[in-house]
Amino acid sequence: MNNSRLTKVSKYLSKHLRHQPERIGIKLAAGGWVEVDELLEACRKNKFPVTRADLEEVVANNDKKRFSFDSTGTKIRANQGHSVEVDLQLLPSVPPDVLYHGTGHKTVGVIMANGLSKMSRHHVHLSFDIGTAKKVGARHGKAVVFAVDAAKMYEAGFVFYCSDNGVWLTDNVPAQYLKVIN
Repeated sequence: MNNSRLTKVSKYLSKHLRHQPERIGIKLAAGGWVEVDELLEACRKNKFPVTRADLEEVVANNDKKRFSFDSTGTKIRANQGHSVEVDLQLLPSVPPDVLYHGTGHKTVGVIMANGLSKMSRHHVHLSFDIGTAKKVGARHGKAVVFAVDAAKMYEAGFVFYCSDNGVWLTDNVPAQYLKVIN
């Protein structure tokens, strides 16, 4: 599959596995899972045919590892970033001492005043490394990276989860745990 097709399939899957499953007639099961055969049939019926090989390539090669198969390979899900109600069945995890969040420079003032909130998503997304946070922030203009004192948050009782693709998730990050690092 060429890069253009890979991107189109990835965006299509993101839209329907994270935000609008009902639009193509699928329902996300517990954990956000959908049967691969059901998804392929829904894609076909909605005039966006996708093959099993296409799914395997997107899961393997998506730059952000947005999707995963279950252990049997018969189900697929988006790893995080849902705007629809879904319990990803993630277990609480002890975070590293510092995590990072990238954003555009225009939001720094609001974030420093109010902290990070999940907005229309289920969680705030945090990165393990600065490079990933910079890439995320660059999608919103000039990138700014915040260091998040995850160790102190954890000590204070905040709950963290780590998705299958290594994105750290939490409900919110109060401003006192944030520091601009670039």
